[in-house]
Amino acid sequence: MLTRLLTAASLLLLACATPLVTLADTGEQMAEAAGAALIGTAAPAFRLKTIDGATIDLGALYGRKAVYLKFWATWCVPCRQQMPHFEETYENAGNDLAVIAVNTGFNDSLSDVRGYRRAVRIKMPIVIDDGRLAKAFHLRVTPQHIVIGRDGRVLYVGHLVDERLDIALHSARTEAPARVAAADEGPAPAVLRNGAFVPRTALKTTDGRSIALSDPDGIRPTVIWFLSPWCESYLAKSRSKRAAACQAAREQAAQLSKDGHARWVGIASGLWATTEDLDRYRKENQVDIPLSLDETGAIFRSFGVTEVPTMMIVDGKGRIAKRIDRITPDLPDRLGAAVARAGSHG
Repeated sequence: MLTRLLTAASLLLLACATPLVTLADTGEQMAEAAGAALIGTAAPAFRLKTIDGATIDLGALYGRKAVYLKFWATWCVPCRQQMPHFEETYENAGNDLAVIAVNTGFNDSLSDVRGYRRAVRIKMPIVIDDGRLAKAFHLRVTPQHIVIGRDGRVLYVGHLVDERLDIALHSARTEAPARVAAADEGPAPAVLRNGAFVPRTALKTTDGRSIALSDPDGIRPTVIWFLSPWCESYLAKSRSKRAAACQAAREQAAQLSKDGHARWVGIASGLWATTEDLDRYRKENQVDIPLSLDETGAIFRSFGVTEVPTMMIVDGKGRIAKRIDRITPDLPDRLGAAVARAGSHG
């Protein structure tokens, strides 16, 4: 979706109404669809750590204050466009609304977030999600607004800054304080490390096939390529090095997958992407590697992948042998050596 909507033309969003409307409508539809099951449910009582080291106890806020969580990223064009409204809401929050900026932690570092805060001079508390909030609130787009009423229940999920958001914020703030039982925070997400066995779940590819994360015959190593179908185009201006790395990873994967020494599986983030987007990416770039969309983000979270491109080498027995985060010109040599080792230990 971002591949076709957020190319270099995104620089003209403020001047051209049609691309902005299309993008906004798409984002709103994705946010509403993802959040439909949340409306009216008890919000989780997470304890959040801000980038300044402060602790925010959501469970202690429920019943006393409304809560406004906004998922965002420094590379996100509509997030930047909406930031003045967000900051104004924070500055006028008063004692009946807690406003919290939730950076997705996807393709953003602590340094990126702090640098952006300095550049635009925002003051609201900022947390970087470790995946728990994204899972709990069904994150699919950026920005994604979550408004929680004083009764501790999810009142609104959306993407746009519009009348519906303002009405939701007003309604949440004017509710009478209430006692509620918040949902359990749940355990921190378990992350698969080197030596761990990968899940045996079969993934559905864009062409309707099923593929496993490790060799069903227990022989050949598998390379798992984590990607986003919009990385090369959308980040070309704001994060040119990242976009170049995504392109290099795709090109290297296409070349290396032909030698037959390892199985290849591509897993795309579900943030700002659909199966149709991923299939379009596959066709436009002539990708022969089977691709699967991680719509809920569960696979990315289980492997602790917070940026693309990332590659994992899994040995023939299904154990993680190596993780490669930096895509450099010597990738073929590094990957070839890792695959060889994984094959010998499989």
